[in-house]
Amino acid sequence: MRMLLTLALFFVVAYLALVLLVYWGQSRLIYFPQRNLTDTPRDIGLDYTSVHISTADGEMLHGWWVAAPAAKGTVLLFHGNAGNISHRINYASMFRRLGYNTLLLDYRGYGQSSGSPSESGMYRDARAAWLYVTETLGISPAQIVLFGESLGGAVAAWLAAQEKPGLLVLASTFTSIPDLAAGLYPFLPVRWISRFQYDTLKSLQSVTCPVLIVHSPDDEIIPFDHGQRLFQAASEPKQFLQLEGGHNIGFVFMQPVWIRILSKFMAVHLTMPQ
Repeated sequence: MRMLLTLALFFVVAYLALVLLVYWGQSRLIYFPQRNLTDTPRDIGLDYTSVHISTADGEMLHGWWVAAPAAKGTVLLFHGNAGNISHRINYASMFRRLGYNTLLLDYRGYGQSSGSPSESGMYRDARAAWLYVTETLGISPAQIVLFGESLGGAVAAWLAAQEKPGLLVLASTFTSIPDLAAGLYPFLPVRWISRFQYDTLKSLQSVTCPVLIVHSPDDEIIPFDHGQRLFQAASEPKQFLQLEGGHNIGFVFMQPVWIRILSKFMAVHLTMPQ
């Protein structure tokens, strides 16, 4: 009996230690920033301008502005939790071919941006980027597409709930961090100990612009039902595009279909410049 009690106590202590380890180390499970920029838009033949944007709390964000001639609108792109903007250059190339300006922005702690990543900090970064595009560049909110991939989808949805963009595109995005973590770590009380929310589902309830949601049933990181639940929560007009392939390759695998549907959705719903 004493041995059983000792073993039980050991497992309880070990489990509590694991819970505490996860609690204090959550940021390392969420953010995977890279500081070094591997390429620039010029490496794939795109002219661009480096921009530096100040946030309300004193950080300096770095980004690339890729302009399109006679642009139909502007895409403000919020990337996922790993890498930096140098890994998203092909987005700028795609949007330029479709006739849209693109602002690729690194969050605090990513690329050449100052600071360290945090949830509240990323929201401040998103607002600073919005103010830069609407006030410094003078672009009408109705002509702005907020595009978020993965973690960036939660940031884009938050901004869309605060402002009035022309469109919101969510690519391979989760409903919330606690929802995602509960599926990944069912043996942990993640909903109690989560220090992050990134509640895309909640943000969508306040979004009034058209929404395009893109997800793959083969996504090995963010389950397909997250995309389905986001689509159900979004208001009309909305559209769902089902991809094929994993989290990071679905857009490549279905590139022609993806580009055609995205282009049509933006053309139909985005207010054109006067």
